[in-house]
Amino acid sequence: MESTALFSTAFSPPPSLHLRSNPRKPSFQTPFSNSLTPIKPISSITPLKFRSPPLTTTIHHFSPRKPSFLTPFGKILRPISASASSITTEPSTPQLKTAKIVPLVFSVAIGLLLRFVVPKPVEITPQAWQLLSIFVSTIAGLVLSPLPVGAWAFLGLTTTVLTRTLSFTTAFSAFTNEVIWLIVISFFFARGFVKTGLGDRIATYFVKVLGKSTLGLSYGLTLSEALIAPAMPSTTARAGGVFLPIIKSLSLSAGSKPNDPSSKKLGSYLIQSQFQSAGNSSALFLTAAAQNLLCLKLAEELGLVIASPWITWFKAASLPAFVSLLLTPFILYKLYPPEIKDTPEAPAMAAKRLEAMGPVKTNEWVMIGTMLLAVTLWVLGDSIGIPSVVTAMLGLSVLLLLGVLEWDDCLTEKSAWDTLTWFAILVGMAGQLTNLGVVSWMSNCVAKFLQSFSLSWPAAFGVLQGAYFLIHYMFASQTGHVGALYSAFLAMHLAAGVPGVLAALALAYNTNLFGAQTHYSSGQAAVYFGAGYVELPDVFRIGFIMACINAVIWTIVGGAWWKFLGLY
Repeated sequence: MESTALFSTAFSPPPSLHLRSNPRKPSFQTPFSNSLTPIKPISSITPLKFRSPPLTTTIHHFSPRKPSFLTPFGKILRPISASASSITTEPSTPQLKTAKIVPLVFSVAIGLLLRFVVPKPVEITPQAWQLLSIFVSTIAGLVLSPLPVGAWAFLGLTTTVLTRTLSFTTAFSAFTNEVIWLIVISFFFARGFVKTGLGDRIATYFVKVLGKSTLGLSYGLTLSEALIAPAMPSTTARAGGVFLPIIKSLSLSAGSKPNDPSSKKLGSYLIQSQFQSAGNSSALFLTAAAQNLLCLKLAEELGLVIASPWITWFKAASLPAFVSLLLTPFILYKLYPPEIKDTPEAPAMAAKRLEAMGPVKTNEWVMIGTMLLAVTLWVLGDSIGIPSVVTAMLGLSVLLLLGVLEWDDCLTEKSAWDTLTWFAILVGMAGQLTNLGVVSWMSNCVAKFLQSFSLSWPAAFGVLQGAYFLIHYMFASQTGHVGALYSAFLAMHLAAGVPGVLAALALAYNTNLFGAQTHYSSGQAAVYFGAGYVELPDVFRIGFIMACINAVIWTIVGGAWWKFLGLY
């Protein structure tokens, strides 16, 4: 969905359209009230010649000095120049978008080498070893991208059935997984926030209240994202549909332009602050990001069931996440300072924007009520016996019945259906690897290696968490990282003696925090970097520094808090 219009356009008239006229020649008044130069006689225009068959038309050499005409639809048309050199009609040949050869060869070769060259351990069955080779090849393709993620995952699934590694029923069993459907429905909720404009309204209100200074403006945007996060379960949707349009309009109104030295006036700081804060907002609530739900589902497959997951997640994340959210804008204000320190116009702009929006509309009230109902049931679900996915289904049904969302909105949400496909495939493969004993074998090998260094479980916890975090430099997706490595790393933690709930939650929190490492490390990273306000070296530099700062905050504050909560 296209993001909302630039923030500043709500407060200024639309740009006028100017039509050229030649003051040296007589002009004529048209019904459109524009002075136009006389049009050449028809006899002076070179006849047009067409080549058969007239399938496509290519027109060359327009003269910008010829008179223009404003159509009733607001588009400017220019007459064809007498000097048009050619008008051709040649059929176009569609280009086939085949798989990228080099990534394809490497991805397949990795799996084949594992299957036929690497000796099979005696503890692993031939079926399990073959499935592992297909899984590794699938993961390699997710990193190297010979095809889009969903297409490549489907090829991996097809291979498991074709080679009779898994039966058709077993291969597709994960498509009925409750958590995966909860993730899919969360994409529809995010679309509702953008479609109704509710997310934009909430963020604009915070700008009005806190936006007198650049630092206050950043805090307003950060706090509004934390408020929206539990009911808008997509960090990428929040970035592209709500916050980036507001940041861009505020920056442009302050003379801070993308891909320009003026970007450092305001835009660079606001982008970096929002980007680095988003990971903590996503880590604060179980329903704030799709990968959170996937983490707990994978933990369940290893036999680790967390009671009252929504409340347990929030309690454990609350203190370290709040501290990080409060410190991140200030740290970046010192580390990556904006040139403009005060933004006295921002509250007035926000007030005008809210005035232009008008009172809260019916569909926004429905969205608010539905999300309050959903969050309440997510919190109380275990005690009243309503599963999280049923709550999501109920919320979506309400939005469809009352017309806030239409079924076409759901059908056109490609990311949701793409996620359903490749999430289900990865979860299904990972689950079968667990059932066949591969994950436990790998975790035991790593545990023995760590024990050879006589590491205590806290030391092993630190090593494994650090490795899990740094490996993300090789991934372009948080969810892909979870599908590939979460189960294995959690099993390693358990084998090393780390308390189960602590290990599962810490890995899941890390999954959100490493989304700001690079310009490719998450969906929101691509959105914010694509705005053109931050240079690539700064993305890596600030990403690494803030990763270290977050590690310190979550280790010290989080460690003490988790001890208080009795997680270890």
